[in-house]
Order: sequence, then structure tokens, then C-alpha cells
Amino acid sequence: MTQGFVRAARASDAPELARVQVASWRASFADVVPDEVLAELTSAAAEKQWTGRWLEAITTPPTSRHRVHVAVDAGKTSVTGFAAAGPATDGDLWPGTDAELYELHVLPDVTGQGHGGRLLHAVADTLAEDGFRTACTWALSADGGRLEFLEAAGWAPDGSHSNLDMGVRVHVVRLHTRLSPAPD
Repeated sequence: MTQGFVRAARASDAPELARVQVASWRASFADVVPDEVLAELTSAAAEKQWTGRWLEAITTPPTSRHRVHVAVDAGKTSVTGFAAAGPATDGDLWPGTDAELYELHVLPDVTGQGHGGRLLHAVADTLAEDGFRTACTWALSADGGRLEFLEAAGWAPDGSHSNLDMGVRVHVVRLHTRLSPAPD
């Protein structure tokens, strides 16, 4: 297993986050969305747009409880993965105590080397420190690798599901985990 570390994202990381996101989407969406939709989401123009959005998320987050973490290989400076999290956005959850893992991406060629696990642990620790009790995330139901990874880390489907309109309907499921003990 490759050694690495997780740190808070910096403004200079925004292009790397976009690069990781695009590479991750190319791998995970390849057999799920139409080729033309995937090409649009991962084009050079889209990557530039994602860079701007990540720069904004890092430099001017909506609240102090919105965080972006990056994974870096030990001895290297390039970002190998990232995670973004903050207050839950679903209407059936309370953003005061319920958090959401918005994004978690690792470069496909370094998947399985511990970067995702380090990111997930860092996010959970930060969310718990910020007073959240539970966290949720949405995942493509066709992404067996992501679902297996999350379930192995203690996340479980909560029964909520939806569809993304990506030129075709893409089924997604919501998973959740407890971050801190239930109040007495």
C-alpha cells in the first residue's frame, strides 16, 4: 500500500481537483452514461469550469463547515484524490447535525492504495469535530466498487434512492454512517 497523507485543499490545488474529478468520472461513468454526455462532462472546457468551481469551494466556501480535503502521495506534490463535505443538502435531513460527503474521487490508476480510506477518515473526523452526528452520500447504484468501499468503511444504504438525468436516467442510492454517539 502506498503511503500518503491528507491535508486541507489549497487554492493552488483547484486544477488538480478538476483533473482527478474528470479522470474519476471517465472511469466510473464509462458504462453508465451516454458517450456524448461523458465527453461533455470531461472535456477540456468542462475541466476548466470544474477548476473554477473547486477554486471557489476552497477559497470562499458557503460556511465554515464546508471542507475540501486532498490526498497526496508521500514524497510527491501532486494530488491523488480529494473529498468535499459539509452540511447535508437533502430535505429530509437536518444540516445542523447531518453532514454530506458531496464528492470523493481518487485517480483510477491509484485506486486501492489507501488514498480513499485516508480521505474518508479525515472527512469523518472533521465532520465529527464540526458537531455533525451522521453523514450521508449518494452513489451510482451501478458503481459496485464505490458501494463496496463505502460499505466496508461502515456506511449502509438508508433506503433513499433517486435518478440523475444524464441523457439517460442513472439510478443513485443514498448511504449513511454515524459519526458520533447518539445523544443520551
